[in-house]
Amino acid sequence: MDIDVSINNESMTISIEDPHKYNASSETKGIIDFGQKFGVDLSPLQIERLIPRMIRGVAGCEGGCPSDAKSLVKQGFGAFKLSYIEGGILSADCSLENGKSFSVKIFPEFD
Repeated sequence: MDIDVSINNESMTISIEDPHKYNASSETKGIIDFGQKFGVDLSPLQIERLIPRMIRGVAGCEGGCPSDAKSLVKQGFGAFKLSYIEGGILSADCSLENGKSFSVKIFPEFD
């Protein structure tokens, strides 16, 4: 499973070996550090809560059932616009205070 995080046109990818053993605090720190490189404070967005929920949604899709992802999209999360993309991809987008865009996409791992 891959997580793609982007701010405007700059992105970073995080590979998750086992979505059931995801280390939210470690990965969140890396994402917050990525934002700081562009003068953006991502901590108020609560990505440490968002990403594990997105991972659970996508992990549910790997068996061919998008219900977890679609449920999360329907529920919503804070300032993010959530989208389910065919193929099991889950996307969360928002605009930052400085006018930049922030996006998180979770891609399932298909064997």
